Amino acid sequence: MPDRARPTAIVIGASAAGLFAAAALAEVAEVTIIERDVLPAGPEPRRGVPQSRHAHLVWSGGVNAFNELLPGIVNDIVGKGGRLVHIMGDMISRAPNEIWFRRFTSTHHRNLVCSRDLLDFVLRERVLSHPHVSVRQETTVLGLNGTAARVTGVRARTGDEESTLSADLVIDASGRGSRAPQWLEDLGLPPIAQRKVNAGVAYATRVYRAPGTAAGLDFPLVNVQANPAKAPGQGGIILPIEGNRWIVTLSGTRGGEPTSDPEAFVDFALGLGDPIIGELLRGAEPLSEVATTRSTANHRRYYEKSQAWPDGFALLGDAIAGYNPVYGHGLTVAAQGAVAVRDVLRTKSIAARGTARRLQLAAGRPVAAAWDLAVGQDAFYPGASSTPPTAVERFLARFVDRAVANGAGNPRALGALLDVMSMEKPATRLFSPDMLIPMLFGPRRPHLQGPPISDQERAAASS
Repeated sequence: MPDRARPTAIVIGASAAGLFAAAALAEVAEVTIIERDVLPAGPEPRRGVPQSRHAHLVWSGGVNAFNELLPGIVNDIVGKGGRLVHIMGDMISRAPNEIWFRRFTSTHHRNLVCSRDLLDFVLRERVLSHPHVSVRQETTVLGLNGTAARVTGVRARTGDEESTLSADLVIDASGRGSRAPQWLEDLGLPPIAQRKVNAGVAYATRVYRAPGTAAGLDFPLVNVQANPAKAPGQGGIILPIEGNRWIVTLSGTRGGEPTSDPEAFVDFALGLGDPIIGELLRGAEPLSEVATTRSTANHRRYYEKSQAWPDGFALLGDAIAGYNPVYGHGLTVAAQGAVAVRDVLRTKSIAARGTARRLQLAAGRPVAAAWDLAVGQDAFYPGASSTPPTAVERFLARFVDRAVANGAGNPRALGALLDVMSMEKPATRLFSPDMLIPMLFGPRRPHLQGPPISDQERAAASS
């Protein structure tokens, strides 16, 4: 039974970000999640997460945040078929500057890899079983109640019936399609500053049965990243997931996009900067049609910079910023933002004056880190932004290229690079001795001339 003595909170959206938010809030409040869809009973796709068809992974900074919010959740996902993939030991990866990473095993970093359907299912099971969390399905939030000084709840519609739901705190976790900028203006607040950087990336994804005997090998993740210096940028990834399946996502920027034509899928993969993905797919059996999307722009709303902010309202996840999915940071940012919210609420009352602004500032920190990583690459594609890269962005891009070149051949430099890419540490880690010393004296080994795939792995995929 709900505890009426506890504060109340509403979370808009039962996405991963919404579930993380609910887990954070449940420590101190009675939480109601409002979800416009019907949630599936198992690890199945749903309309509200169209991107679930494409490849997803969780960087180690996100893995840590998952477990901090929901202890043991990563083991639960692994127990149902997910994998913790060693970076770079269990990966065949080419960087955007076309350097192949050696498969060093000395770093601690791990990616959580599984289908998005499985990940969301395990999260739903855990969060919705919490005694202080409930969900209202098939309900759409129409707007915020309150004033420019304080949000007091939401207006919602279920079927033909409209209602008002009160809460001490409302968290918008409704994703890229969030209507919060307009809702806030409707309350009399000034417009929110926004920025969009759109590299024009299109994605095409197909699911395959793992070919040959590859399923029994813990086959490595294969990633050929696009090069922003060579437009159109084209890349692809093979993500081995539960059920002996491979999710294969191909991408291309303006003028080099993949299509939904299943006959063109493998040919596109063979035409990447390196043909390894296409070669591994030649004997694989497709299990799905080709799913495509163009909703890949980096879009940030700078709520944390707003001079006026209402008590009782904050945002998390893609509702603050969405990123080009190729960088895989969305789930990590959502979890880290929820941890930041939880930490604030351990010291500040949920309904106290100024708490909501503190929550927004805290949630914005992981957003800023992921934004810089994504825009640092995408801003260099033709037509990506009306504002050209700044001198600082150009310097950082060149520095990151050098950092990647060093990390590809030196395990200490790789550790520093992965600390940042995995969102475990801030970008200043790239200027540590672990990176700068190899940068001064050069990589320990020469760069690889091709993908570091073993004969056994290649043979397994073709047997």
